[in-house]
Amino acid sequence: MQNEIVARQGDLLPCLRDTGGDRFFTLVDALSIDTVLYEVPILLITGGFLYMQINYLNEIPTKHGRLVSWVKEWAELMTPEGVYWCDGSKAEYERLSDKLVSGGLATRLNPAKRPNCLLFRSDPSDVARVETRTYVASEKQEDAGPLNNWIEPEDLKKTMRGLYRGCMKGRIMYVIPFSMGPVGSNIAKIGFEITDSAYVVINMHIMARVTPKVYEVLGTDGEFIPSVHSVGKPLAEGEGDNGVWPCAPVRDKYIAHFPETREIWSYGSGYGGNALLGKKCLALRIASVQARDEGWMAEHMLILKLTSPKGESRHIAGAFPSACGKTNLAMLIPTIKDWKVETVGDDIAWMKFGTDGRLYAINPESGFFGVAPGTSMDSNPNAMHTIAKDSIFTNVALTEDGDIWWEGIGYDPPGTLIDWKGNKWNAATAKEPAAHPNARFTARAVNCPAIADNWEDPAGVPIDAFLFGGRRTSTIPLVNQATDWVHGTFVGSAAGSEITAAALDLKMGTVRRDPMAMRPFIGYHVADFLQHWLNIGKRTSTDKLPKIFFVNWFRKTKDGRWLWPGFGDNSRVLEWVFRRCAATVDAVETAIGLLPRKEDINIRGTNVTNDDLDALLSVDIDGWKEELVAIKESYNTYGDRVPKELLDQIDALEKRLG
Repeated sequence: MQNEIVARQGDLLPCLRDTGGDRFFTLVDALSIDTVLYEVPILLITGGFLYMQINYLNEIPTKHGRLVSWVKEWAELMTPEGVYWCDGSKAEYERLSDKLVSGGLATRLNPAKRPNCLLFRSDPSDVARVETRTYVASEKQEDAGPLNNWIEPEDLKKTMRGLYRGCMKGRIMYVIPFSMGPVGSNIAKIGFEITDSAYVVINMHIMARVTPKVYEVLGTDGEFIPSVHSVGKPLAEGEGDNGVWPCAPVRDKYIAHFPETREIWSYGSGYGGNALLGKKCLALRIASVQARDEGWMAEHMLILKLTSPKGESRHIAGAFPSACGKTNLAMLIPTIKDWKVETVGDDIAWMKFGTDGRLYAINPESGFFGVAPGTSMDSNPNAMHTIAKDSIFTNVALTEDGDIWWEGIGYDPPGTLIDWKGNKWNAATAKEPAAHPNARFTARAVNCPAIADNWEDPAGVPIDAFLFGGRRTSTIPLVNQATDWVHGTFVGSAAGSEITAAALDLKMGTVRRDPMAMRPFIGYHVADFLQHWLNIGKRTSTDKLPKIFFVNWFRKTKDGRWLWPGFGDNSRVLEWVFRRCAATVDAVETAIGLLPRKEDINIRGTNVTNDDLDALLSVDIDGWKEELVAIKESYNTYGDRVPKELLDQIDALEKRLG
């Protein structure tokens, strides 16, 4: 325990009111003696110094003055029971896991079936990203753009400080040091997250590189991204969570980003991207601003390594909205002979130009935070092998023998289950799914059988192609190559997909425009983001830039039959992409881009008929005219900052469609 100076004699202090204890007082507003703000343990020392007791539970592991001061300031505001500096060790993970199990928040799964695995059930209000409570609080409202919620930053900070005040009472404040990307990579970034959630700590162990090596790179004055999180549920003396997921009501949830100061403040949610602040908050919203300012790319993209039967390899990055098969593609097992796919990353790519003028990408994460429902040995066997051990499951069902189950896992539910809400569930009588549609697994990348040998190369991997995609049942062909970088930027900017369960507060099934699959994650104005893409294309020669494609695995006939088998058969499309990058196959010029010749898509061994392939590779002129109207409408919502080069693309497409 250490005593920290709060103020010195002569400073303008809040008033103090004795609450009956000889060392505990209540700090109250200096202008209103009746407004109680929060209680903290303080100690009055002779000589005119006012001290606060900060209970450091272990030694402060750094001499970085700004970092230590930042932690101290938040401890003074949040008043935790103690402050613990995390080290990322296995012992730490096991200790916190045991604490969560003994506290009733976690269930340890059957070690014979699922070794070193935990199951959590969240509050029904805390199951997904809440986009209506997510803010980009830029200094100027116009810089946040039309896709982001905005509040004036000082007003938002005032509101949130009020919520943070005393919010960790009865809880431990954990300080998590982490690197997004291989530690020491010139593409990686260092972050620190303050949280009162042990669930967040163990998930961050998996999703980021939590290690004391971060301090070696940081030094005594290095830059870091400060991230603050609280579940927003202080505990009274002697109170515990008693097995109930801690979070605040939706009206008090805030996930706030301050782009100019590179800060992240999150309050009230313990779920995924709202609480694991290295993920969407840092790796996309804040990183996208850094990338714009520093001349690189932070994208919502998988990275895979594709190797041909001749042993030649290409690296492909792909942007897909949630629940569009992104993780499945990253871990794909090809159905065509002697082709191989290996995983570099399944969700986020950070890319910088190398000395050779090419874009090199790293996966800033070290784990997978995947959607569980629909994941099976048929759809993604590599994911199923990855989650066989050392994983965290959230909002899936529990079997009688201590294993997990969800809809689409590939086999019938074995008997009576405990559903994601903690109730008994039987398939014969159930009216709701056993697992939440957005139930998740958190799994270590190193446990993936398909992990590439260069996935942690600090220099990154050279990117040969970008894929954009979405869940579209009509109009959009199986695969379409852009004619150049500007056209590719237009294609990506116009991407649309059906809404999924990953966003809690949006209507499922409707189509929304999702430029580069970044709609919920751009940390600044969307039109400026598109301009940044165009600027990237001017920084190197055309032959060094990745080729750009749009794919759609989700086409259906009018009677609802899938036209394309998907899953491992998507390797047949990847083969064409590979060959286009290698300039070993031609394409057909159309009004919308470059499409494959029928004979160049290998459908041998599938149930795809020639008529199906005709439909998949056709240009639906009337459908595209409707699509163009929707693209124009989306651009109109972006305001007058849409780059002229993209507006010209609309005009050109309109003329080509006739």
